[in-house]
Amino acid sequence: MQGVLTAITRSISPAMNRCELVFLDRQAIDIEQAAREHRAYEDALRELGVEVLSLRAEAELPDSVFVEDPVVVLDEVAVMTRMGAESRRAEGESLAHALAPYREIRWMREPATLEGGDVMRVGRTLYVGESVRTNAEGIRQLGAFGYEVRGVPVRGCMHLKTGCTYLGDDSLLIDGDWIDKANFPGMQFVNVVEPFSANILRVGDTILIPDAFPRTVERLQERGFTVRTVGVSELMKAEAGLTCMSVLLNA
Repeated sequence: MQGVLTAITRSISPAMNRCELVFLDRQAIDIEQAAREHRAYEDALRELGVEVLSLRAEAELPDSVFVEDPVVVLDEVAVMTRMGAESRRAEGESLAHALAPYREIRWMREPATLEGGDVMRVGRTLYVGESVRTNAEGIRQLGAFGYEVRGVPVRGCMHLKTGCTYLGDDSLLIDGDWIDKANFPGMQFVNVVEPFSANILRVGDTILIPDAFPRTVERLQERGFTVRTVGVSELMKAEAGLTCMSVLLNA
């Protein structure tokens, strides 16, 4: 029997303006506005029937709102990753403590690097981005937990799920300039219209997507998807995506 769908989130760090950036130029982030956007994101999850466990802010960890990256939660275990950004590795400790009531905790070992934003699950298959943050040893270690693991080259963006995310029903929302569709045989594709619009979060039958991408929203609606938008313009200055700000699990 499935448990309650739970999202673990973390409040915005007041140091967010020192966040790691790879593909975007640094812009000043309005911390109060980013916090309002994050609370609205959590509210949207609650309104879709998700139980939200919101962790306190980590004041000295600028990227710690992005709780997806330190962990890959599977049905059986929570795999604590060894993140490619060394400045972020301390984020895993408190997150592991929060996850311990729900899953056995396992830790990746050096020299592996892997970030959860590079892991897209489809059934018992884990597609893992070969990216600037995830290396071959990280992908190899993730293969120890009974899932089929397939590496996917990532170009032009930080994580695999920056360039494609799973819509359900064997369909992907994808930016073909960043991710080669040939890596997903048998899948159907919805092509993004705007850059950076491929990261969505499916909750039940609803697709959450930033309100900055109206043309991609229209395309999803034309394909029959139920879409809800959220405003995350300040968070996007930190290379945020909707998947990266929560860890979803059946608790």
